[in-house]
Amino acid sequence: MDDTIHAALAGWGNFYLITGTAAAALTGLQFVVQSLLASNAHRATGGGDPADGIEAFGTPTVVHFTLSLAVSAIMCVPWPGYGSLRATLGVAGAGALAYSGVVLRRARRQRSYVPVAEDWIWHVLLPAAAYAAVLAAALLFLRAAEAMEFVIGAATLLLLCVGIHNAWDTVTYLTVNALRTAAPGGGSAPPRRDPPGTRGRRRR
Repeated sequence: MDDTIHAALAGWGNFYLITGTAAAALTGLQFVVQSLLASNAHRATGGGDPADGIEAFGTPTVVHFTLSLAVSAIMCVPWPGYGSLRATLGVAGAGALAYSGVVLRRARRQRSYVPVAEDWIWHVLLPAAAYAAVLAAALLFLRAAEAMEFVIGAATLLLLCVGIHNAWDTVTYLTVNALRTAAPGGGSAPPRRDPPGTRGRRRR
């Protein structure tokens, strides 16, 4: 292994151990979220297909956690040189950035919810920014290796935070709707989410 790349990555071992472990654990949380989605599908109102909502808002969260875990593992591999590291990061970043376009298309196509600014920021813009940062770091690693290490670390942490926010947002939304539906005189879910941290998404 090239001593230069070894020295550049050695100081990040603990950071990626923490982020990788957190990403793996939080992926399990998302399986709980998906179970809640399935158990509450019969409560959906309107003509939207719950599967479209899951593809647009649920599945991407698993992808965010997975890429965070993958990047953490990539940065801990004993690479023989910078070329292999850059190529792997580049493929991961480019593939994930292309997936962001798929998520955008699905979010616009689905009819379960009417996304507002908060949804576009957390479900599309911030993940795309993190993926683009990984791709940019792969391309520019040789020019400024130390700075790019911080860019990759920030992107990994951003994906974790986005995944946590989106999973919590979905769980809270489903919980509030379930409680209101089960209440006396319940019926269909309310048109807006109004608890703190859950505002913005409306049913059509």
